[in-house]
Amino acid sequence: MRCRSTGACRPVASGLTGGRTLVPALARILRMSRSCQTAGAVGAAGRHKVKRMQASVTAIGSFPASSGQRRPAVQVSGLRKAFGTQPLYDGFDLELPANSFTSVFGPNGCGKSTLINMMAGLVPYDSGQILFDGRDVREVTIGYVFQNYRDALFPWWRARENIEYPLKIRGMNARQRSERVEELVAQFDVRFDLNRRPYEFSGGQQQLISILRALAPRPEIVFLDEPFSALDYEMTLFIREKLQAVFVQSRVTMILVSHDLEDAVYLADRVLMLTRRPTRVAAIVPFELPYPRTDATLHHPQFIAAKRRSLEVFQREVSR
Repeated sequence: MRCRSTGACRPVASGLTGGRTLVPALARILRMSRSCQTAGAVGAAGRHKVKRMQASVTAIGSFPASSGQRRPAVQVSGLRKAFGTQPLYDGFDLELPANSFTSVFGPNGCGKSTLINMMAGLVPYDSGQILFDGRDVREVTIGYVFQNYRDALFPWWRARENIEYPLKIRGMNARQRSERVEELVAQFDVRFDLNRRPYEFSGGQQQLISILRALAPRPEIVFLDEPFSALDYEMTLFIREKLQAVFVQSRVTMILVSHDLEDAVYLADRVLMLTRRPTRVAAIVPFELPYPRTDATLHHPQFIAAKRRSLEVFQREVSR
């Protein structure tokens, strides 16, 4: 078996055709995860039966937004993926620079989440190549945060144990794990008791635990699949602020899938606009205001212009 994103139960599919059957047993996932560099977590409805298995990891990366030349962090070449007889991606090419924050936006069903899942090695693709700074996904520490936080946490472990999980499978001792968790607690100003289990927390707190766990191993690249979709507005504002702070303090590439155009533009330094299927790049809309961004950003002429341009591209593609 090839290396998988921790918590995912499908082999990495780089350059392969088709996929393999999902492995339903949690114990099997835990054994496989020890050989992987990707950190994450798996959630389930019970201790012995896994209904959904998801990798949840996040990375931190940042610098002031800049249009200067940077080496590509992600290179997608000739990507092909079909569901049945319907092509989703057919010869798709893309380059994203290192240390950038990219939002992915496009029509419903165009394959936004599928794209980042293929990048992360969670979903196989039919042909083509995906490289990270010239390396295969098996050689990269990846962070991934899923939108469904309830299925992304071990319900029988305390919150602290969930956050420590990717560190534990990487062989860090208890003291090192505790120090890293405390660092994250301070960074995110966490004020609730991490010795409680996930089901004792609100939805927003559960998603925050997922994000902390994802950030714990300091991944090289972070994928965020609609992390705000199930959160209330207050928690959305809080996590947006904290993600920016993390991004500004580090230099890790971040890729966000969003169905909210305001979030997509506000957080990113570029918005990757996709077409209807077979999906292509419709446009890449830059947004280069420096971080951190605040409420005033929403009224800035550059924000308004970037959002307007993104909306124009979106409406053009939806009408086709």
